[in-house]
Amino acid sequence: MRDLTRAGVFDRVSFEVRGGEIVALAGLVGAGRSEVVRAVFGVDGYDSGEVFVAGKRLAKGRPAAAMAAGVALVPEDRRQQGLVMELSIERNATLTRRWSLSRLGLLGPRTEREDAYKWTRRLQVKAGHLSDPVSTLSGGNQQKVVLAKWLSTDPKVLIVDEPTRGIDVGTKAEVHRLMSQLAVEGVAVLMVSSELPEVLGMADRVLVMHEGRLVEEITRDRADEESVMLAATGQHSGDAA
Repeated sequence: MRDLTRAGVFDRVSFEVRGGEIVALAGLVGAGRSEVVRAVFGVDGYDSGEVFVAGKRLAKGRPAAAMAAGVALVPEDRRQQGLVMELSIERNATLTRRWSLSRLGLLGPRTEREDAYKWTRRLQVKAGHLSDPVSTLSGGNQQKVVLAKWLSTDPKVLIVDEPTRGIDVGTKAEVHRLMSQLAVEGVAVLMVSSELPEVLGMADRVLVMHEGRLVEEITRDRADEESVMLAATGQHSGDAA
């Protein structure tokens, strides 16, 4: 993306995420990280700038266009933004797949059930029955259902906003392994995280934001807690190019 700007929120933010790498957006609360990724996906608007996927410009403010281009967003608040709590595990796991295939008349009950089984099994969702309400699952298993929902679309770009917040250590490790495997398979992974160990352990590059601006890009070999925190608090060596 190039020079993405929204007045009072983020200013001239530019960066690239390549297939096969994990890039972390780091910074303090209020730095504008979640707002940037929501704008990229089209949930929120922006005033100026451009977003490209595989060389093609994305229409502004249109999540459907982002999905069609192969972009997926796992939001920060899974209960409010990622799941429909009163629906079943099966239905939640296939919501995005249902949207894309129903337009072509290709998704019936059997296909939906098979898709849900495939992805919840791959992500090892621990549930009694797929027909149970998703609200009956633990936080970690709910997050797996959100991931299943998006992975069923075979994304080129996976954006994850605080992917392991509020989940247990075991599930956190599973999510990390999944993200690493997706990168190996060629997916471009953009991760927003407030957990420094997660940022330092997962990212090939760390992009640090401060007060709405991208101020530092740190490669894996240079990234440590001190360098990230200095940039996040405005004590960086210089604005990122």
